[in-house]
Amino acid sequence: MALLELRLAERNRQLTEVNKELAHLSMHDTLTQLPNRSYLNDFVKVILAEHRLHRQQIAVVYIDLDRFKSINDAFGHPVGDQLLVQFANRISEQLAERQTLLRISGDEFLLIAEHATVEQAEQLAQKILSAIQQGFLIAGRSINITASIGIAMYPEHGENLQELLMHADIAMLASKEQGRNTYSVFSYNIDQYEERHQSKLINDLFKAIDEDQFVLFYQPKFNKYRKICGVEALIRWQHPKLGLLGPNMFIPLAEKTGLITPLGYWVMEQACKQIQIWEQQAKGFYPISINLSAVQVEHKLLIPTLQDYLQKYQINTDHLIIEITESTAMHHIDSSIEIFQKIRNLGVKLSIDDFGTGHSSFLYLKDLPVNELKIDRAFIKDLHHGSKDELILASLIQLTRNLGLTITAEGIETEEQLEILNRLGCQQFQGFLLGKPLPKEVLEHKFATHTS
Repeated sequence: MALLELRLAERNRQLTEVNKELAHLSMHDTLTQLPNRSYLNDFVKVILAEHRLHRQQIAVVYIDLDRFKSINDAFGHPVGDQLLVQFANRISEQLAERQTLLRISGDEFLLIAEHATVEQAEQLAQKILSAIQQGFLIAGRSINITASIGIAMYPEHGENLQELLMHADIAMLASKEQGRNTYSVFSYNIDQYEERHQSKLINDLFKAIDEDQFVLFYQPKFNKYRKICGVEALIRWQHPKLGLLGPNMFIPLAEKTGLITPLGYWVMEQACKQIQIWEQQAKGFYPISINLSAVQVEHKLLIPTLQDYLQKYQINTDHLIIEITESTAMHHIDSSIEIFQKIRNLGVKLSIDDFGTGHSSFLYLKDLPVNELKIDRAFIKDLHHGSKDELILASLIQLTRNLGLTITAEGIETEEQLEILNRLGCQQFQGFLLGKPLPKEVLEHKFATHTS
């Protein structure tokens, strides 16, 4: 028994060491051994909370090695890899306490300097530029390289990781425009800042579609028994530099450039594909709701494309819901009714989102071939017992139910709101109180026993 206990203890120690090693590998770059983007997200959350509490500054220094691709092309990738390792080691040796160097992509590094002023960040950037002026000796060759550096300061230039990264990146691009081998501090007064900001994201957006950088999150809808009765598919952009971006960061740009149409069709196909998987696995998270923009509703290929996806994935059409905002539906009401009818003829359900914000909706409600109305969150956010919102909702819910439509309330954040809506006869509920948007794997794990 004693020998067995010793062996078990030794095996547990080995497993602990292996788990530590795996955790380290997941958070560190395999080439340079520097912390990676996964490490960055958790690290920045912690230091932002600390510096916010003590009202201290943080410098985010974005380092891009100039013309690194030409070195790979001229000398080969092994030399390029060794250059990255030597660069990482040389800069790391010069760092002080509370200064962290990370590798966030191929030839791009990030230096986080805590408790730093703008002047200290500039000195740090100059120190980096001076350090790489000496060149690098690799495989008997002397390799010379420069860097373009951008600096953004917390909290002046952003209060979250995405804003700080984007502004440091914009400052880095300004350095490149100045001839490279220099640094720039971000400024809202940079010529045509907003245009630069949008142009950069738009350029990245084109690449994102080609490189399949988008993911779907799913926010569950619940019935009165708190069982899942469907999910809403919500798009996110896994930006290679800025991390996970919400739709407010890129949907307006997609609409401005016309990219909203291919993006909408991507969401539609992914939803159909996911329905097929859940049907095969008998996981009752459907129906899946997807949102269509005004542009896509009027797109001439909407119906044939939807038809193609339904045929391709052979899904139960009852398991797909198309959500259209009330303002979109009311924009050209006659053509909307015609398009809606074509969608309904395919067996796909229709939902009117943000209902209650328009003025003429009630006049046409009897003519719209829809299945569901989603009450605009404006009626929910200030809802409490005895409020005017409660009276309005009571009438709205009663009218909707009399018309034979499903009524869904979104934006529920308190138990009081849920209780009032339940009492008024609302049938479906959605909001952070019940469930936030989640990746598919997290949704399946967290709500495995909550499907109706």
